[in-house]
Amino acid sequence: MEYILRSENIYKQYENHLALKDVSINIPRGEIFGLLGPNGAGKTTFIRIINQIIAPDEGRLFFNGEKLVASHIEKIGYLPEERGLYKKMKVGEQALYLARLKGVKQEEARKAIKYWFEKFDLMPWWDRKVEELSKGMQQKVQFIITILHKPELLIFDEPFSGFDPINVNLLKEEIINLKNQGTSIIFSTHNMNSVEEVCDHIALINKSEKILDGNLGQIKKGHSSQIFSLQVSHPEKPLATLLAPVAKLLSEEKHPDGLLHARVQLEAGNSANDLIRHILPFVHFHSFQEELPSMNDIFIKTVTGKYPQELKKEDLKLHWELNAEN
Repeated sequence: MEYILRSENIYKQYENHLALKDVSINIPRGEIFGLLGPNGAGKTTFIRIINQIIAPDEGRLFFNGEKLVASHIEKIGYLPEERGLYKKMKVGEQALYLARLKGVKQEEARKAIKYWFEKFDLMPWWDRKVEELSKGMQQKVQFIITILHKPELLIFDEPFSGFDPINVNLLKEEIINLKNQGTSIIFSTHNMNSVEEVCDHIALINKSEKILDGNLGQIKKGHSSQIFSLQVSHPEKPLATLLAPVAKLLSEEKHPDGLLHARVQLEAGNSANDLIRHILPFVHFHSFQEELPSMNDIFIKTVTGKYPQELKKEDLKLHWELNAEN
């Protein structure tokens, strides 16, 4: 696999706080990489090191196979969590000014800004001051400014913060479009649920350390509890009897339409194909789907050793703390 960015054994200390401890992360080219973890885990410190805002105490970074240097910044677009626009400047004027700072020619910048302003319904605000825009509209402007110079690597730090659901979906679509055009993207968030639809690879950071990374689908498969949801009809025997010894019945519910909805868990040594072959002669199958854990569940399991539903009373405090941060 080809990587646009590689970090090796990154350490960063702030006085009495170790922000990053031996963090090695590889960002695949042309994919969306989720940098996940609770607030204070070290994500933003890592991003600031990539952008050369701060330097690591130890470790190395490589961009396109070369040691990361100042000249690489022009190939990176960064949308920080802390938004920052000049409040008194007019919106269109400011977008043009910032595009020119990034090396985009005047006419090219004007044309591109108009395209994006029309797409994001910002054209009526071209000659209005930034302070007159809502928070969400200001974030749209900053998103446009971030992508305008067509960087090879885009870094979004909590990009959906403050957006309503409609604009979150709009931004998700544009992020996916950018990926489809070949842009590499780092998507940093403490909201585990927001990565399910967009990320190809992820790394989980907790308490300054990387605790998990890899392909999102493979990670979810690797944490499978072998639980399946199925819908059947006309069983010739009780479902629990039909399932044994391949799987155990966790729950079942008969619906008015005659379908039997059930959750089952495979017994050790059996596969989904074994289960289907075992009961297919005795039921009519309507649906069959594996229940994979969410990224939030996987994070809690990685940190605590247990899924949320397995936590006991003595674990509840940690459970609620993690959920509050996510």
